[in-house]
Amino acid sequence: MPTSRVITWEVSESHGIETAWIDLGGGSLRARGRAVGTKPEPYWIAYELDTADAFVTRRLHVGVESAAGARTLDLRHDGAGRWTANGERLPDMEGAVDCDLGLCPLTNTMPVLRHRLHLVPGTQELLMAWVSVPDLTVLPSRQTYTHLGHGRIRFVSGDFRSDLGFDEDGFVVDYPGLATRLGQSAGRGC
Repeated sequence: MPTSRVITWEVSESHGIETAWIDLGGGSLRARGRAVGTKPEPYWIAYELDTADAFVTRRLHVGVESAAGARTLDLRHDGAGRWTANGERLPDMEGAVDCDLGLCPLTNTMPVLRHRLHLVPGTQELLMAWVSVPDLTVLPSRQTYTHLGHGRIRFVSGDFRSDLGFDEDGFVVDYPGLATRLGQSAGRGC
């Protein structure tokens, strides 16, 4: 049976806040979220995330508004490693199974849950379809997730490294330098 959660993070990297309404169950995750930030420029963002079995990204739809105007991104994964952005093929992402929305702690959840890294030892090196915020550019990103202990994971991407805290359900509690969860709440439906 799916469980519903509402999680809010203070996003220090963007000087903002994000709230996600999440349904989790049966090896899949569906979420919609809203965020506002003031760095690198004032913006607001709305997203919808849908995963298939084993928390593999199926679709990420993002809308952003900033001084540069309104933009949207419809990022899709076909389940066989091929990606499109607004209908255009992204050959540099082939083989990736996850998206990573910049400045969004929620999108760290999928690889963590798939490999149970918040609970059991292991290291996973992954290619991600990383979405830059607020410009919505999609770039390939090599990332490594390493279990450090119960609920603790080291995240490495290029020269960036941070030791993240996760709850029992695989959601970020603390992402030093990026975000901290505010309070806890559960909700019904998204």
